[in-house]
Amino acid sequence: MSTPAAVLARRLLLAALIALTALFVWWFGTAARPWVALAVFALPPAVLAVAALRGARQAAFWAGVLALAWFSHGVMVAWSRPPERVFALIEIVLAVVVVVAVSLPGMQARFGRRR
Repeated sequence: MSTPAAVLARRLLLAALIALTALFVWWFGTAARPWVALAVFALPPAVLAVAALRGARQAAFWAGVLALAWFSHGVMVAWSRPPERVFALIEIVLAVVVVVAVSLPGMQARFGRRR
């Protein structure tokens, strides 16, 4: 039986991964070579969203690992490219949401009420 925290975490993770995919498609869809940018940026969260939807346990782990890269990329772009700052800030927020979503079940298990 899934706990309410696990269900919330899964939904939050799916929403964040889908939002990241949409953000990257919107952001890099007009690049000089969009297929390269889309393969590097949009494909990983899309694949992870599908894997999480199918119940793959590794999807949450890899989403958390990649969230570090997304967060770092967002900070770098927000700091160095003012015209793209809004996209970068959205990427930072979504990366933090991914980290919270993958951490929620563990935090619930560690700090939740004992039965």
